[in-house]
Amino acid sequence: MDFSLLAIILLGSTFGLILRIFIQNNFKKSLIFDIQNISIVNFLSSFFLGILVALNFINNEILMLFYSGFLGCFSTFSSFIYQLFILFKKRKFLRLFFHYIVVINISFLFFYLGYFLIKFF
Repeated sequence: MDFSLLAIILLGSTFGLILRIFIQNNFKKSLIFDIQNISIVNFLSSFFLGILVALNFINNEILMLFYSGFLGCFSTFSSFIYQLFILFKKRKFLRLFFHYIVVINISFLFFYLGYFLIKFF
């Protein structure tokens, strides 16, 4: 991997991290089933991924900038797993189940919405 590709990934990940921190710090509201601001980040990440998949970039630099860099740093799978673990530790198994189902389904719907909007227009 050459230096220019690493710089492109670093640039994308920097903007992904900045946007994720901004959302985490400015949207501190809980939604249904303890879906918090980190889930909002995952929904947006799924939406952006749907758009990028629909655009079907062939250029390797653009792929690295957005897929590996921006979305890799913006999305927060580990935080999602941590939220599930906290619910498990508190023995809130029903909430854990609903949280898992809701986040996965809404993320998929946001992915499809992003994909559909690009393909439709």
